[in-house]
Amino acid sequence: MYKILLLFFVSIQIVNAQITLLDSITKYPVSYAAVSFGNGNGLFADDEGTFVFTEKLYPDIDSLFISALGYKDLNMASNQLIDTLYMVSQADELDEVTIGFKRNRKFKKEKLKPHLDDDYYNCWLPTIESEIAVYFPKTTKKDQEIASVIFPIALESRDWKKRKRANSDKKKFSTLFKVNFYENDNGIPGKALSYETIVFRATEKNGDSFTLNVEELNIYIPTHGFFVSIQVLGYTDKNGKLLPNKKYKEVQAKNGIVKIPTNFRPLLPFTGEISEKRTFIKRVFINGNNWINFDKGNSFKSSLLNKGLFNYGIGITYKTYKD
Repeated sequence: MYKILLLFFVSIQIVNAQITLLDSITKYPVSYAAVSFGNGNGLFADDEGTFVFTEKLYPDIDSLFISALGYKDLNMASNQLIDTLYMVSQADELDEVTIGFKRNRKFKKEKLKPHLDDDYYNCWLPTIESEIAVYFPKTTKKDQEIASVIFPIALESRDWKKRKRANSDKKKFSTLFKVNFYENDNGIPGKALSYETIVFRATEKNGDSFTLNVEELNIYIPTHGFFVSIQVLGYTDKNGKLLPNKKYKEVQAKNGIVKIPTNFRPLLPFTGEISEKRTFIKRVFINGNNWINFDKGNSFKSSLLNKGLFNYGIGITYKTYKD
């Protein structure tokens, strides 16, 4: 009875702490908005635009910076939070998006294979604080459309001694990722090519890659190429609903409490087989942060760089039109 009552009161506290983000005009939920704390940490709203915030969970946070693609940023003091917040669409940016359309045109599908690797030590450990973007050049003067994106993933074996066996029992996970497409702005990710909310859920059942079909989005490749990015949002329940877990750990150090971002499965394998350094990293919860090339000397300390692994080996399927 004590445990039942405890769960009841905890559930009430979580419900009371829920904040929902809505479009100021349509009143539709603003899905998967980034909620930054201003100290390099934060969380994401779920598909219904809802997130959980309480002083008990985040006692040292006094302000929130809320951002979503296609909307103006929203800055709020934590003591002024109410259960519903409205976000204003950024119409000036939306007007600049080129809208594609379907017509009967002959095309040839071309596939750039992903770089797969099941070696744990060659993998990036995903955290929700980092968005990873990879550059792809336009391969022809003809019209090209992105048909699908293949994201390499590495699975972890339950038994470390059997990790090299293909039939080893893998650790289970259900993780939600967000995907964005950007213009090439003088060598770094620029404006969005699509304002659609693009997410996918990966589990250990997907194997060593996940193929995301984006044909319905009609994303045509600009002359100077494009970037595709991936960003972990967190673990989900069995139905794919984003769980409201705290996304970082607090560790007591000599100089106080240190916040360490939580690592999520699956791991993302990096490769040294691409000659150009096409991968860029962005810390999403630092207000106004810029994209940085994943390279030595750019404030990165990583064993991947020491091994010469500079790129996340995403694969792409193109539709190249003949006329």
